[in-house]
Amino acid sequence: MNAQDRHRFQDDGFLVLPGFASRRQVETLRRRANEIVAQFDPQQGRSIFTTRNQAKHSDDYFLGSADKIRCFFEEDAFDENGELKQPKELSINKIGHALHDLDAVFERFSRNAGVRAVAAPLTVDPLLYQSMYIFKQPQIGGEVNCHQDESFFQTDPPSDVTFWFALENADRTNGCLWVQPGGHRTPLRERFVICDGQASLEKIDSTPWPDADSIVPLEVEQGALVVFHGRLPHYSAPNRSQQSRHAYTLHVVDGRAKYSALNWLQRGPHLPARGF
Repeated sequence: MNAQDRHRFQDDGFLVLPGFASRRQVETLRRRANEIVAQFDPQQGRSIFTTRNQAKHSDDYFLGSADKIRCFFEEDAFDENGELKQPKELSINKIGHALHDLDAVFERFSRNAGVRAVAAPLTVDPLLYQSMYIFKQPQIGGEVNCHQDESFFQTDPPSDVTFWFALENADRTNGCLWVQPGGHRTPLRERFVICDGQASLEKIDSTPWPDADSIVPLEVEQGALVVFHGRLPHYSAPNRSQQSRHAYTLHVVDGRAKYSALNWLQRGPHLPARGF
């Protein structure tokens, strides 16, 4: 990141870095994700991931995944009898949430010199808290409602930064990201918290989500990195095309900030959050 990049991030709340990951790096991550899915037994967990009434769908399998590698299904993966409508490898929504710590391939990529160089000017003491491999499957890839990632990673002071790596071309046909330029200066609207073992999404500000005139698509090619502020409103539409939209994400917070005890994702002493 140069000075112009930093200013653009500060002004817009996001930055697109084309060609950040090489084709070889992308292929390595995709191959490893496919291996994880191939080894996954659906009987281990049939949890779906959806942002529609997320608190209701956040079961123990999901809430206990902070320090594990687990697979989650698309909302439309199962028929009325509870059977998969299509092959397992075309039914998984994502893999989460500790790939960057527990899998050698993803750890090597997540902590490479390039990622570290982008993180350095954005946070003084970066800690990698969460990672996800997102498939956005053809035809059934679910919508991700407009939200702010800080709702899930609250620190005092706020410090969450998201790294979103395009592992396939992403455009409006297959569910690319949409963001509100400058929206990181708007209030935090919701908090996703755990209290007494129960998940809830608390409304904390009534500011409306951005309308169609103030949100823009980020159509990027394979290998691009989108880095954005934790308070930036963003969403992705459902994928009804024949083309998947694979992506890998990392969430980084400042180790000097106080990490909220109410955040759903908690790292225990056996696997504390680490930096680069």
